[in-house]
Amino acid sequence: MTDPSESDYSKQTSWRRLAVFSLIFIAMTAAGLYAVYDQFAERSLTFDPRLIAPTTLLMVGLLLLVYFLSDGLRLYFTLRALGHRLPLKVMFRLVFINLFFSNVTPMATGGGFAQIWYLHRHGVPMGRATAATTIRTVLAVVFIFTLTPIFLLTLRALKDHTITGSIGVALAVFIFLYLAFFAVLLFRTHWLIAPLTQILVTLHRFHLISDARHRRWQFKARREMLRFSDSFGDYMKGQPVYVCLSILFTALFLLSLFSFPALLMYSLGYTVDYMVSVGLLVVTTFVMYFSPTPGASGISEGIFGSFFRDILSGNHLVLVTVSWRLLTIYLGMIIGLIVLQRELIKDRRKLE
Repeated sequence: MTDPSESDYSKQTSWRRLAVFSLIFIAMTAAGLYAVYDQFAERSLTFDPRLIAPTTLLMVGLLLLVYFLSDGLRLYFTLRALGHRLPLKVMFRLVFINLFFSNVTPMATGGGFAQIWYLHRHGVPMGRATAATTIRTVLAVVFIFTLTPIFLLTLRALKDHTITGSIGVALAVFIFLYLAFFAVLLFRTHWLIAPLTQILVTLHRFHLISDARHRRWQFKARREMLRFSDSFGDYMKGQPVYVCLSILFTALFLLSLFSFPALLMYSLGYTVDYMVSVGLLVVTTFVMYFSPTPGASGISEGIFGSFFRDILSGNHLVLVTVSWRLLTIYLGMIIGLIVLQRELIKDRRKLE
């Protein structure tokens, strides 16, 4: 049995960490926006009322609807392919909880754990929940990592950019390592059991975990890894319609995500080359995968400003950067925080 005071302390520690990461997110975001303002926008910033014109708000609202719906449905149909069916309202709550956690933890690590916790809380076994969230991530990674080299090699806007020069080789290595890791995770899961076992043995040797916890974790780690491996096989053997729909909604989610800058620029009167805009955001998103800051804060704004400075005038660059992050990240994070609070209040009431 867990001591209630121990549980309360653990919860307080978790919330403190989240608060610290949230403050880092805010500070890094401010630093990134200032860098765009200072380095790329020539210290120019003017609000343009065309961004809040009724037509613009309508188009943005419709794109947001597609963005959030497709995000929920890509995981929903992944779970359906695995033989699990959860109410759609549960899935859409998860969309916002994931947006909150993935953007206040470094390299989006918290988002995956939050999704697994939430799915397990609604009756999905841990191994299945891990498989579903990993498969959903892998589908997006395959799209982004396949398109990134194509855009790096073909976009004239990136021809003389630093990202295709001095760090081009590093990016190629990252792509290979990232895809290799997911290939092992999905197709050779048992290869990871030995390293995971060794990590737990090391923790036990240094007295960081007790004997009982070491035995329990060893059993659970092996069991869940094997369940995860079986789950991926079940996904591949799942009903083809659900597998295809999970891929389709992943593509739709990414397309809607990559379309926001083009829509914002169009609303400001720019002649938009849609493929260039999408290509630049694909590469921006790729870089964000390796950003150590919470939610790629600071880095994402800087990369976006660097890529779009030749397309947007100085007085619009910061404005579009903020609007892009507001629609795709900040708004979802705020909703996610509210949803999370409501879920925790429900849990507290059940325990009373």
